[in-house]
Amino acid sequence: MAKVNKNSGKNKNKDKRYIAGRFRVEDILFMLIMVTGIFVRIFRFGSLPDGINQDEAFAGYEAYSLLRYGKDSFGYSFPVYLTTWGSGMNVLNSYLMIPFIAIFGLKTWVIRMPQLIVAIFTLMVCYLIMKRLFNERAGLIAMFIMAIVPWHIMLSRWGLESNLAPGFLMFGFYFFIRGMENQKFYIVSALMYGLSLYSYATIWPFVPLIVLLEVIYALYLKKLHFDRYIVISVILLAVLALPLLLFLLVNSGRIDELKLGVISIPKLLYMRSGEISLKNVPENFKNILNIMTNQTDGLITNVYGEYSFLYKITLIFFAYGIIISIINIAKNIKSRQILGQVFLIIQFVGGFLLTLLVYVNINRANSLMIPIIMLAAYGIYDIAERVNFKLIWVIAVCYLCFFVDFSHAYFTSYNEYAGNAFCVGLEEAMDYAEELSEDSNTIYITSYVSQSRVMFYSKIPVDEYINTVVYNNYPGAFIGTDSFGRYCMSFDIYNNIDANGIYILDIGTDSSVLESYGFKPKEFGYYKVLERV
Repeated sequence: MAKVNKNSGKNKNKDKRYIAGRFRVEDILFMLIMVTGIFVRIFRFGSLPDGINQDEAFAGYEAYSLLRYGKDSFGYSFPVYLTTWGSGMNVLNSYLMIPFIAIFGLKTWVIRMPQLIVAIFTLMVCYLIMKRLFNERAGLIAMFIMAIVPWHIMLSRWGLESNLAPGFLMFGFYFFIRGMENQKFYIVSALMYGLSLYSYATIWPFVPLIVLLEVIYALYLKKLHFDRYIVISVILLAVLALPLLLFLLVNSGRIDELKLGVISIPKLLYMRSGEISLKNVPENFKNILNIMTNQTDGLITNVYGEYSFLYKITLIFFAYGIIISIINIAKNIKSRQILGQVFLIIQFVGGFLLTLLVYVNINRANSLMIPIIMLAAYGIYDIAERVNFKLIWVIAVCYLCFFVDFSHAYFTSYNEYAGNAFCVGLEEAMDYAEELSEDSNTIYITSYVSQSRVMFYSKIPVDEYINTVVYNNYPGAFIGTDSFGRYCMSFDIYNNIDANGIYILDIGTDSSVLESYGFKPKEFGYYKVLERV
């Protein structure tokens, strides 16, 4: 019979961190932060933002096409990089959408699921990283900030493919730290870093840099030694990187397009390799400095009005956090003890170098944001430790005030603010137009909506699209279409009216000429459908 420790109950009751003898205060805080973070990301998910962005629409259509027809809109089977728009799109998001589309069909909320799931897991991983590098309180602070900042809330709620990058970089980072305790986790880290390469092409030069710096520091700490797990990790990362290396060779003209079984290595119509340049470092530095200090990039999809995307007080704590980190590293680097500050600086350096070599907006600089948040969290923790930990509650209240203000505005008026950018009403307008018309009738749609939204909402079979599409500005970095299938986006309503056609126009477009020919308008959000009666 097992012995019972008679003093255990007394000791637990004396520990004020426990609530009702079962949960610690830290446990309660973790659950509150996590529940809040999840709720603010899933509440009205799929309808806020309403409508759809042109990039997420194209990623969704490509996923649908690959699932149903085994090829994308340019005819490639399971490419390592999409040829979408002519200059391409990252493919990971589309592949992650496929299982959800297979189960639930091609819908807006469905194609946003991968981003939501990755974002939620990133909250937890951020906590786990800081907990392992420092302690539980530092982890809670970091998770709290990330759970409530507008940048990560807005990122979580729509399906831009490059927004997966911060999550997969953090997954790779977390499992690398775990690998220093058990080298089996280096394999998972290699997998996550390898997958991150398929989330955003701009990070390709910096993932090897981050991994190299982490490996060097782990070797310095004697936390990495050669064994079969390291061999597997290196091979796995190399295998994942190889198709993209071949893709670069193809698009630099060194080799022809390749087929590796069902996998395609396509040649883009336009390779945007010139975006990365040392010549533009001064201008790029001014740009990222402007974005961070003003807390906006002017894009409706990334920032809501005048609300700071990280809250400006975060920058204060970040500045302190990075300074105190450098001081602590300088003092203790010779100790060969694990310094969490070193790993945070490595992540920050990788993200910051990207912003110097590429002219960025917020989503292009998204790999910089989590290191900033973690360094700010460390700064808050260090200040509280030096002064008084009760100060954390004051700081938390300040953050909560900003959060409540932002959330109220976002959930009540963001759709109105961003509705035109997300083409709210187009889906309903297209459904109505297709109900009115026969297959032989042409549907004329304003070119502003871009072909991707029309492809997404119509679910046009990919072979029909490929065989009928008429491109404009072909070849180019961002090709558009004049027409495909029964849809036409290049037309003149003043001099060449199709009496049998159905027209979908922007709500503000003057349609008096059409109406004078007997067309009757019906409004759907930012659009109106005109049919002849």
